[in-house]
Amino acid sequence: MNVLIDAFVWLNDPLNWTLPGGILDRLGEHLFISGLALLLGCALAWPVGAWLGHTGRGGSAVVMVANLTRALPTMALLIVLSASFAGIGSEPVILALAVFAVPPLLANAYVGLRQTDPEVREAARGMGMSSAQVLWRVELPLAVPYFASGFRTAAVQVVATASLAVFVAGGGLGTIVAEGIGLGLQAHAGQVLAGGLLIAALAMLVEGLLALLERAVTPPHIRRTVRRAARGRAAADPTVGAPGIG
Repeated sequence: MNVLIDAFVWLNDPLNWTLPGGILDRLGEHLFISGLALLLGCALAWPVGAWLGHTGRGGSAVVMVANLTRALPTMALLIVLSASFAGIGSEPVILALAVFAVPPLLANAYVGLRQTDPEVREAARGMGMSSAQVLWRVELPLAVPYFASGFRTAAVQVVATASLAVFVAGGGLGTIVAEGIGLGLQAHAGQVLAGGLLIAALAMLVEGLLALLERAVTPPHIRRTVRRAARGRAAADPTVGAPGIG
């Protein structure tokens, strides 16, 4: 109970928010790292997943890449990158988190394109659309809920895992936890708990906001289709990211 009280007191100290290296500074670093990692992950995964889904090829390759990148320990990847060309700082963190974001982004992009009704695809071709036009005007708009779901899953994972950035001098909210541990758990357990609560609260906030956005961009009839596809994928492979549209 004393630790909870200490955490509450620490969070309610305005200086802990506004001083250089305080909560606001660390939050900015955390969001910067997470945002760049997500952008990089999207740039890598979405085009590949969309193209493979459009052509109907590479399904097994998508599963293999998704499982392989998911199996990589983030901490080990951070150490390898920081010890090689990336050095210490935010760069290895962004690269490692981008790799971590690839599985849900890639899998959902692929599945979203494959879920397009073949009759809709054939009707578009019958209207004289080229393959590229079918992709851009038909398949991608229909796959938006899947892209949104993959982004939501990846964003929450990246935001939560970005706390590891402190181990390679990358900043972020994890620094608050590390500083508290460095100063001594007995005297600064409240700061450690406060840092953990901030990271958890940020991840839940991102989850909630993106869940609302995902619901907003998904028509009701597509939500039902997405739920059925999610159940089928979960039964086939529980590790693959699935849409969570409410």
